[in-house]
Amino acid sequence: MGGWAIAVHGGAGVDPNLPKERQDEAKSLLTRCLDIGISALRSNLPAIDVVELVVRELETDPLFNSGRGSALTENGTVEMEASIMDGPKRRCGAVSGLTTVKNPVSLARLVMEKSPHSYLGFSGAQEFAKKQGVEMVDSEYFITEDNVGMLKLAKEANSILFDYRIPVIGTCGAGAAMDSPLQMNGLPISVYAPETVGCVVVDKEGRCAAATSTGGLMNKMSGRIGDSPLIGSGTYASELCGVSCTGEGEAIIRSTLAREVSAVMEYKGLNLHEAVDYVIKHRLDEGKAGLIAVSKDGEVACGFNTTGMFRGCATEDGFMEVGVW
Repeated sequence: MGGWAIAVHGGAGVDPNLPKERQDEAKSLLTRCLDIGISALRSNLPAIDVVELVVRELETDPLFNSGRGSALTENGTVEMEASIMDGPKRRCGAVSGLTTVKNPVSLARLVMEKSPHSYLGFSGAQEFAKKQGVEMVDSEYFITEDNVGMLKLAKEANSILFDYRIPVIGTCGAGAAMDSPLQMNGLPISVYAPETVGCVVVDKEGRCAAATSTGGLMNKMSGRIGDSPLIGSGTYASELCGVSCTGEGEAIIRSTLAREVSAVMEYKGLNLHEAVDYVIKHRLDEGKAGLIAVSKDGEVACGFNTTGMFRGCATEDGFMEVGVW
């Protein structure tokens, strides 16, 4: 075993014109989350505890699209989703359609540990949350002024907005969404840049874990479920690796992207970096996405076919990196 390793992401598909201030804010948050994870790993917390801890921090900060600051549905509400997976026994939990649960990733873990199921959604998930006594907040807590404005732009453009934080100037306004050549399931969409969050960890015992959380797409249809809560698509962990994905959810779902990393490691004998490179190049078809991954041997890798991906990683030997492009 090569020691512990950790990676975090804040979404793939970054606008090339993103202001430096926004980039610096993202890097600062990712660095803070890495520091939290590193401290936990040095204190010998197991990987599953660390991914939950880090994703909770990402959900609490409104900068990225998860928890507070989640994208809004066509009705102006939040419908949050998350999943978590523990590699050693491939235990998992997932939730969708949450409206008042402060930290969706923690409810996903409770589904894994305190229910006979792997996935709960909407009213059933909300009721389970109440019974488990998790922290609930008013739905207004999740809604930010920026997101209200971006939903208005999305409706004016009659489009699903992926990057709902691109400045509304020049070619980045609503008109750009209407003229976009990008498509999802054959329908036009706007400039592509979702900001789902995720974390993958391998601890010093070689145990891998992964967690992913999101608010989904701005102006999405109510009831839409993306890749983030789907085990094997947005999140996967096994005895070999842990993976968290971000990007065009429908493409990630079709390719079962997270599971594919583990599969090619197992069946093709690839190492982690080779596996990540392979699935990004050969499993996404025309989809746009990215992922972070760790292996049981302490390797850490990321891959994306978008302009950029908010990401950070660190290893026990002292390596640490935070990047956007």
